[in-house]
Amino acid sequence: MTQTMTGGCQCGRVRYSVEIDSDDAYWCHCRMCQKATGGIAAAFVEVLAGKITWLSGPEWYQSSPVAHRPFCSACGTPLGFAWIDGTGGQDLTVGSFDDPSRFKPVAHAGSESIHEAWLDTKDLPRHTSGTTESVVKRWQAAGLEVPE
Repeated sequence: MTQTMTGGCQCGRVRYSVEIDSDDAYWCHCRMCQKATGGIAAAFVEVLAGKITWLSGPEWYQSSPVAHRPFCSACGTPLGFAWIDGTGGQDLTVGSFDDPSRFKPVAHAGSESIHEAWLDTKDLPRHTSGTTESVVKRWQAAGLEVPE
């Protein structure tokens, strides 16, 4: 079912609206995505470029001779990936959606660089931000509640 969804960067300067036709998302483990996000992988949703409306546009970083990535220059949020030649879809980072809960991973790309120890973490202890004392104290000292 097609749904219009919204998203953007952490500070709110960059915003987008996009028509989504699928719940499918994927992990990219390639070294370029690891370095671009600072994580062990990037979680992406692929969409047709014509389905994205940038309500307030990002800057673009040419991360290789063949690809570039939208990001917010104010807060640094990585927002996606696209081929410079404009072919294929454009990827948006799952975490940049206002409500990413719809998406489910269906594939691993760039699997030559997977960090296997990070794939199955379901048995690790889980701690919420609101019950982590060091986090709560800092938010309270700022006069605020811990955000979700």
